[in-house]
Amino acid sequence: MHKSSIPVPDAGQLPQHVAVIMDGNNRWARVNGLSGSAGHRAGAEAAKQIVYSCLNRNIKYLTLFAFSSENWLRPNKEVRGLLALFLAVLKRKEIKQLHNNNVRLCFIGNRESFAPVLQAHMREVEELTRHNTGTVVTVAADYGGQWDIARAARLLAEKVELGTLKASQINVAEIQSVISLSDCPPPDLCIRTGGESRISNFLLWQFAYTELYFSDCYWPDFDDSHFELAMVDYRRRPRRFGHLDTPSHSDEQPAQGSSRGA
Repeated sequence: MHKSSIPVPDAGQLPQHVAVIMDGNNRWARVNGLSGSAGHRAGAEAAKQIVYSCLNRNIKYLTLFAFSSENWLRPNKEVRGLLALFLAVLKRKEIKQLHNNNVRLCFIGNRESFAPVLQAHMREVEELTRHNTGTVVTVAADYGGQWDIARAARLLAEKVELGTLKASQINVAEIQSVISLSDCPPPDLCIRTGGESRISNFLLWQFAYTELYFSDCYWPDFDDSHFELAMVDYRRRPRRFGHLDTPSHSDEQPAQGSSRGA
């Protein structure tokens, strides 16, 4: 009988890989009487703080959902503002600070849809931090889980056409080899802010065994204290990956705060 090669973490361990759906910028702005662009700027600052939350806890991988495939359907003014902010962030001194902190920055998604100048800055940031060995921060931009799986299928079909792969050889491992984040372990935990309880087409393949944590907090207000609540909740969860039950702290009460585990 085949035995799973996925290691079962001990109860109390921190996640190795955290994914975040950063939701609630616009609603935060409305509540505070500000423009949507101000909400997105505040969200960018929150993202920077969460990077350091991971650094301070020695969490090796952080993946941020910055711009989805569906975001193109938003009003043109908002899309232009988001892309302008994205470009501005890539030019900021914070990138050099992250580089100095040994952070590696990567991007996943259909970057060809972005303007050439934005693509160029993405490549520059990746090249600048390519050899860093600390926390790997991946930004998902013009990304969708369905797009990712379709792209993986196309890449494997091209190998079959070239004769380098047989259709009968396509399996989970082959798909994993061409899917986004193939060089990272799958996310242990996904945090979504903003009060919604769905994953919105994010990392559909990679989330097979990911723990989900939903927070009512709007993203610009999500700080290190909220992140710690997610860590406390995660450490209480038994993660079996199909194995038998193991001793854990699962019978303890959930962490207090404006958050819900799932």
